[in-house]
Amino acid sequence: MTSTVVYTGELRTTCTHLRSGSNFETDAPVDNQGKGERFSPTDLMATSLGTCMITVMGIKARSMGFDLDKVTVEVEKVMKPDPRRVAAINLLFHFPENLKEVDDKTKMILKNTGINCPVQKSIHPDLEVNINWGSWS
Repeated sequence: MTSTVVYTGELRTTCTHLRSGSNFETDAPVDNQGKGERFSPTDLMATSLGTCMITVMGIKARSMGFDLDKVTVEVEKVMKPDPRRVAAINLLFHFPENLKEVDDKTKMILKNTGINCPVQKSIHPDLEVNINWGSWS
């Protein structure tokens, strides 16, 4: 098993990673009867794309002899009604000054690594994914 999810009432859960014991809580979003005080399940879905992309890019960068410290990804989740679902995920990458001068070949390798991460490969093709590479565009 990977994790456990316990419903704690009031539209909230506590999620525990079994190997490490680390945990976090979720909450239903305000627009779906929740308080919006924690990540919602759909927030986690969208955020997992950003974390997966930057993680595999970090692995690739490490193998190329450098680090992606301080790279930031802003994640925007766009919902759609009827049926309620995530319609789009918008990602905006921010690269620190020391990575803005990376050569074009390296940038392309890292971008291709990111867009081929396991989460991206698991997303249904009807879900729109928009990636803005910021200064690496």
